[in-house]
Amino acid sequence: MSQTKNINRRNFFRKAAGATGAAFALPYIIPSSALGKNGAIAANDRVVMGVIGSGSMGTGDMRTFMGKNEVQMVAACDVDKKHRDRAKAFMDAHYDNTDAKTYGDYREFLANEKLDAVILALPDQWHGIIGVAAANAGLDIYGQKPLARTIWEGRQIVDAVKKNKVIWQTGSWQRSVGNFHLGANLVANGRIGKITRVEVGLPDGNPRPGTYNVKPIPEELDWDMWLGPAPAAPYRGVSHWDWRWILDYSGGQLTDWAGHHIDIAHWALGFDKTGPVEIEGKGVYPRDGIFDVPVEYHNTARYENGLEMTIANARKLPFGMGTAWYGDKGWIHVRRGGIQASDPKILKEKIGADENPLYFSRDHAQNLLDCIRTREETITPAEAAHRSISVGLLCEIAMLTGRKLTWDPVKEEFPNDPLANRMLRRPFRSPWTLKNN
Repeated sequence: MSQTKNINRRNFFRKAAGATGAAFALPYIIPSSALGKNGAIAANDRVVMGVIGSGSMGTGDMRTFMGKNEVQMVAACDVDKKHRDRAKAFMDAHYDNTDAKTYGDYREFLANEKLDAVILALPDQWHGIIGVAAANAGLDIYGQKPLARTIWEGRQIVDAVKKNKVIWQTGSWQRSVGNFHLGANLVANGRIGKITRVEVGLPDGNPRPGTYNVKPIPEELDWDMWLGPAPAAPYRGVSHWDWRWILDYSGGQLTDWAGHHIDIAHWALGFDKTGPVEIEGKGVYPRDGIFDVPVEYHNTARYENGLEMTIANARKLPFGMGTAWYGDKGWIHVRRGGIQASDPKILKEKIGADENPLYFSRDHAQNLLDCIRTREETITPAEAAHRSISVGLLCEIAMLTGRKLTWDPVKEEFPNDPLANRMLRRPFRSPWTLKNN
């Protein structure tokens, strides 16, 4: 989409952040028939959205945002016709019309749709190219984690978001959940003292064998477009879930979940804009089949202040899944659905307004919508997401090289290590390129 096509909509939100209340005194009201079941909503309060990648995650995110009265979801883009037709059916039913548009190519979607924001829920190999393209189109973005497949691509997204002054919310929604916020807040405010060690437990490897046979490409699927910048490959039926277990598209459970539990660890430690200085680890890789991500992994990241973070699959850690911080006054462990501490009294302590309370949100989608209006940073901005997944990607590089690596988190490079530096990005299959204009 050109910058011109939607400049009035975007400029409204950007200017409104600094405008007086008088700017909203006489809002234009759209007839309820135009908005379907949402009823009459002031046009100036409406956020027009679309989705690129309307599979399982994309559909879930789309329906979450459609549940917000201020959102008008108008278009879906997916390389699988079944997915985009299903998304259209959800939109049409929700708004009681037949207006939703569908696309098979994200470039046509961005060029033709007049949007304020877009949901990106794609296989990891597409995150960099489409994330940058959406930011360059001037759209505010809800982007699923991990931020990108490589550290270089992640930095390109961060730069594009900053340059275009767009709002980015990463789908690392745990920051908007009570127990994760509580644990991180207590750690950030010294309730267990100086932190010397952190354990991050991620899921154990994929249990299914990767012995998928080559098969005909389904008529509804544009397989070449699905592959995009990834290497050419025959179709084996992995396009809608099991791509996570193939290194060309993902790093497996390590990179799929680093954007959740490492994200929470970093949040509490104030590491949203930095990273480790040293990394080492070992992984166990499948011997047979097409799946080649590690099924077991154990890594150690060391930070400039001396803190050590262990990143491993759950079976290798005492608390299993989640994030555990160890301080000189106790420990806190948080996981989905629970939180515990060395002393239960720690969890009842209050954080004063004069301390360092962490950003508060209890609705991840609403936080994006609020920030679209205020132009303030979301609870999980692109830079924080980049630093979180960078640790997982550094672990991947350490395991593949089989040696301890020194990392410069400022320059984002391995000093005097050409081989490791080559692994910071991947070649794109022609004709795909990442244009960070």
